[in-house]
Amino acid sequence: MSSTDDDDDGKHDGEAPAKRPSLTAVMREARRQLGDLLQRQAGAVSAIKATDNGWTADVEVVELERVPDTMSVMALYHVELDSGGEIVAYERGPRYARGQIDRR
Repeated sequence: MSSTDDDDDGKHDGEAPAKRPSLTAVMREARRQLGDLLQRQAGAVSAIKATDNGWTADVEVVELERVPDTMSVMALYHVELDSGGEIVAYERGPRYARGQIDRR
């Protein structure tokens, strides 16, 4: 093993560093992957931010479908994605009725 094999710069033998996915692509992937993991319908991405190690996103998920639709139980999930847009962690946040309006 040569000394260049120990470098952690992400480049190998003149290769360019991997291109970071677009914000739009990461939003779509966060929704798709979280929906697949939870086997539930993922809805809107209400926040997304690039970080040093990848991305973070807040994704709304239908936890329990009710009739009328405005009474369905929703949950906000905080998702961490790596630099390639793959989910590496998630955590469920607050739950609320779909028709609920924020009080400020």
